[in-house]
Amino acid sequence: MAKVGIILGSTRENRAGEAIAKWVADLAEGREAGVEFELIDLKAFNVPILNSPVVPMAANKSYDDPNVQAWSKAIDSCDGFVFVTPEYNHSVPGPFKNAFDSLGSEWVGKTVAFIGYGFSGGVRAVEAWRLAVANLSMKQLRNQVEISLITDMRDDVFTPADFKEGLVENLLSEVEDAVQA
Repeated sequence: MAKVGIILGSTRENRAGEAIAKWVADLAEGREAGVEFELIDLKAFNVPILNSPVVPMAANKSYDDPNVQAWSKAIDSCDGFVFVTPEYNHSVPGPFKNAFDSLGSEWVGKTVAFIGYGFSGGVRAVEAWRLAVANLSMKQLRNQVEISLITDMRDDVFTPADFKEGLVENLLSEVEDAVQA
């Protein structure tokens, strides 16, 4: 059975992404397309700043740091991903990019879809991610979901517009098709 990791890419306290990623995972639960979805919270791995003398692509999935090794195992077990990514300063969040860069072959050739969030729906973070994942020949899905911190959050509570559920359902169907192709 194919497995897709829904990666929560924010490590901040009181992060909006936690509610968004849980919502996506809840929508993925019980789907009957023969794909298992797993929520992977980057914060749980405490990936250190990349400073290994060994380039991750040359590490052969064997890392000196136990946190990076655990991260590697979680990512390597997946056939595809949904990145739930915030936008920081018109780009990707530093901890998520660092964790991405800390691995190599675990990502290569796998499917990736994007759900961005921020005041502009995370669109610039997704565009930056598209450049990074292309380097590892990841199969990017064209469609993406944009969550606005202005219209989809009310008093710090995630309340997405009704139509966004359908957008996520469509994205999950595309991911399922891609990882099973």
